Amino acid sequence: MRTILNLIWLVLAGFWLAVGYVVAGLICCILIVTIPFGIASFRIAGYALWPFGRTVVDKRSAGAGSVLGNIIWVIVAGWWLALGHLVSGIALCVTIIGIPLGLANFKLIPISLLPLGKEIVPSDQPFATR
Repeated sequence: MRTILNLIWLVLAGFWLAVGYVVAGLICCILIVTIPFGIASFRIAGYALWPFGRTVVDKRSAGAGSVLGNIIWVIVAGWWLALGHLVSGIALCVTIIGIPLGLANFKLIPISLLPLGKEIVPSDQPFATR
């Protein structure tokens, strides 16, 4: 079931959302100071491309730097990406078949706003609990 949902997701929303994250990552990597944001954006692009079967957990080693980085990220790129997830999530929830995909979009909003200090892990692993 996970694979079927991921394939439908890839066609309907995942590809374009991943392209948005890759563009944000490239822009962040061009500016030398924001390379950590670019790396986080590339990591989330993979998650946005294939989200079912994975989840986001807090990274225990994250410190004050990730909080400061998240504040900068929200101002620079995070709210644009979260808005993309919100709009596509609402559009997908209009149909019955699209409801799980819309919920997956809503699940991606917190990591699109605050990506630093988070880790993407398989959801069937024991360390995936919050």
